[in-house]
Amino acid sequence: MGSGPKEILYMSRSFSRLQVVILATKQVELRTLKVGSYIVLDGEPCRIVSYQTAKTGKHGSMKARVEGMGILDNQRRSLVKPVSAKVETPIIERKIAQITHMHGNTLGLMDMETYESFEATIPDDLEGTPVEGAEVEYIQTMGRRKIVRVRGG
Repeated sequence: MGSGPKEILYMSRSFSRLQVVILATKQVELRTLKVGSYIVLDGEPCRIVSYQTAKTGKHGSMKARVEGMGILDNQRRSLVKPVSAKVETPIIERKIAQITHMHGNTLGLMDMETYESFEATIPDDLEGTPVEGAEVEYIQTMGRRKIVRVRGG
């Protein structure tokens, strides 16, 4: 398997229609990552917040300890592997959507490029106040979306 994107397909049922979602990741060597990079830890896309290396002994290979913060769920995860190990990195897309309707803590959104409609919950750490007609910036990775900030209204 090369270092190109790896696609994993799974089926999800949304609004009573079947759709195929592509989970795209890329394999890289652990030694190429640094703080601020993205990595998949325990099946979740994470931003690396701590990266440490240590030589284990006279004939041991160098090991890396990576701590990451989940970009979708804000949970801390860690990993210890040799620096030569291959790890998955998520392919993250930043996109713009317009708020079409609001219902409680759920927003109805329409992607400004593809005009696809979808719903997303309002995260606790959202920058700005959502109002109907405003544009929001969201990230899409591994078949899931998270609203990052409100752009204007």
